[in-house]
Amino acid sequence: MTHPAILILAAGASSRMGGRDKLLESVAGQPLLRLMASRALATAVPVLAVLPPDRPDRAKALRGLPLQTVVAENAAQGMAASLRAGLAALPPGTTGAMILPADMPLITTADLSLLLIQHREAPCAILRACTADGRAGHPVLFPADLFPDLMALSGDEGGRSVLKARPERLHLLPLPGDHAMLDLDTAEDWAAFRAAATGSGGE
Repeated sequence: MTHPAILILAAGASSRMGGRDKLLESVAGQPLLRLMASRALATAVPVLAVLPPDRPDRAKALRGLPLQTVVAENAAQGMAASLRAGLAALPPGTTGAMILPADMPLITTADLSLLLIQHREAPCAILRACTADGRAGHPVLFPADLFPDLMALSGDEGGRSVLKARPERLHLLPLPGDHAMLDLDTAEDWAAFRAAATGSGGE
C-alpha cells in the first residue's frame, strides 16, 4: 500500500535571528525541529527532514527519531533547492508530499492528520491549510503527478507558481486559530510567541 509523505523543510539559514538558530529554540522542552518532527511522525506516514550541509546541530536534534534526513547541498540557493532534494528522496510510489515548514510551532499532529485524511478522500487535490477566515498558509500537500512541476522550480519559491497554475485543484482546509500562519523568523517573533504562551499557561 502506498502513502503520502511529509517533507519537513529545515534547511533555511535562520538569517534573521541575530546568530541564533530558530529551529533549535526550545518549545515544550525540546528543540522546535525535534518537536515538529515528532508531531509529523505521530501521523504514521513517512517523514523526511531536509537539512542544510552546514548545521550539524539540526541533525543532532533529530537523532534517534525514525525519519529520513536529506541534506540539501545547495540549500543556499533557496527554498526550491530544499524542496527538490526532499522530493528526490521520497520512497517509490509516494502518492503525495506534504510540505511542512519547520518553524511553525502551532501546527499539530491533528492538523497534519486532517490533510492526510483529505488526501485519501481526494487524492488529486492540492490541499492547503488556511485560517478560519480563508487566509492561505501551510502546510500544503501536493499530489504525486505535480512532483515534476515542483522539481522544476528554482530560487526561493516554495511552490507558489504550481499553486497559481492549477487553482481548480486547490482545496483550502481551515485549521484552528493561527496554526496555518504563525511562523517564527526573528528574535522578536520568538519573544512574542513565548510571552503569549506564558500568558496562556504553557509554551
